[in-house]
Amino acid sequence: MTEKTVTATRFKSDCLKLIDAMNRDGAPVVVTRHGKPVARMVPVANEAVPALVGSMKGTVLRFDDPFEPALSPNEWDAVR
Repeated sequence: MTEKTVTATRFKSDCLKLIDAMNRDGAPVVVTRHGKPVARMVPVANEAVPALVGSMKGTVLRFDDPFEPALSPNEWDAVR
């Protein structure tokens, strides 16, 4: 898999095409400005992105009543 090198001007005009090509062939894209690399775009691996739904499953150690007040009413400063 060979890196593609493009100028910032070409990247600006062909950004979506370059992203599609990168996802299709998996080759990273290096963006240059005045001949010097300034950015590197690489495809994201599917396993590198954790699923948000269910990612905390099994991590709750204790469950109290969520509707129970944290303090009893006689401990509130507003009641005093």
